[in-house]
Amino acid sequence: MIKRILVLLVVLFSIQSFSQQTSSSPYSGLGIGDDSPQKTVEEMSMGGVGVSNNNRFNLNFNNPASFAALSFTTYTLAGENRAYSFEDDNGKDKSSNAYLSYIAVGIPMGPKGGFAFGFQPKTTTGYNITNTIYNDDDEPLQASLYEGKGGTNSVFLGAGYEVFKGLSIGLEGEYIFGNVENSILNQIKDVQLGTKYRSISDVEGFEFELGAIYHKKLEKNLYFNVGAKLELESNLDSKGNEYLYSVNVTSIEIPRDTIWSETSRGVFTTPLKTSVGFNVGKTNKWSAGIDYSFRNAIDATGNLESYNPQVAYQEANNLAVGGFYIPRYNSISSYWHRVIYRWGFNMEKTGLMVDAIGDGANYEPVDKVGMSFGVGIPVGGELSRLNLGFEFGQRGSTNNGLVKENYFNFRLGLTLQNKWFKPKQIY
Repeated sequence: MIKRILVLLVVLFSIQSFSQQTSSSPYSGLGIGDDSPQKTVEEMSMGGVGVSNNNRFNLNFNNPASFAALSFTTYTLAGENRAYSFEDDNGKDKSSNAYLSYIAVGIPMGPKGGFAFGFQPKTTTGYNITNTIYNDDDEPLQASLYEGKGGTNSVFLGAGYEVFKGLSIGLEGEYIFGNVENSILNQIKDVQLGTKYRSISDVEGFEFELGAIYHKKLEKNLYFNVGAKLELESNLDSKGNEYLYSVNVTSIEIPRDTIWSETSRGVFTTPLKTSVGFNVGKTNKWSAGIDYSFRNAIDATGNLESYNPQVAYQEANNLAVGGFYIPRYNSISSYWHRVIYRWGFNMEKTGLMVDAIGDGANYEPVDKVGMSFGVGIPVGGELSRLNLGFEFGQRGSTNNGLVKENYFNFRLGLTLQNKWFKPKQIY
């Protein structure tokens, strides 16, 4: 049964993931693309909550200190399907994408430590937008096609250790790499040749984060956790080439003469990000938690700034609330009593601002709000689960020429666990 599910996940999502066409949002053309959630299906089903979580049911990407609680070797992978509906002053549109969202392994190291490593997308770029200018008689005068593809991926390694009873600390490092391509094709009425601007950039860099979780036992199997994480300031270097050339636009695009070309470079600086969270719960029964994160404005320089002159950044923050419930984790009579039921809510000030009008005076924030729910279904042995997650919400608005984006995300993940060492105390 587990092998069949594993094969199904790979078939459904791996082909699309390696092509990196993992977004259809017009906002993915800004900066180095849309941020992909660096969280598991289980965490996203709880609104993204996880800074203070360290339980036996999932590998936690939210805080490397949680790796100290690993008692079982854990293999996990997941895929996601994103469905969008867009709305602006000109009408509505729809799109969807499917991709592999992560592959990771967590391994316990003795009674007090553990580590994890894996692969996951970091940012995604994928859009195709047409803009046509008409005269007073509704005849087309000029048409432009905006396209983008690519993105960045990350390979991460993290470790956690319990320094004394109840307090765990962790460290994680990521190597980020990938490439982003953006282009603008312009055709003017009664002009034989069009022009095309094309930018191709390779992006790479490192990111590091520190985490801590404190666990306090209360009476009658109740517990209280407090967690914190610091994502250190990071610089991603963007190196590439920019071209402007004439094209013959017929049924296919045929490049002609190069008008201009040059090498380019930029830096995408993400400032220190602080996350704090706490959760309360009953062992193997329920948990409820809240996370809050904040950071200063992102700074983009060089080609990342020149390609996006109508983009600005401000301070960002995120509030997430969520939890889970298990009717009876060791039930023999009812399979559904062993299912984990999850829920969550997320409200994010992304820090992204866009001046769609282009006069430099109408920057609108592109903020986000969403709700999620999901289930963890036992498969095979007691510790392995098939995780299903659902999320719906909204990003942006139609103010001042922006695009309002409604989304529905379906996530499918598989977690397999094997015992290597004598189990620790699980919270």
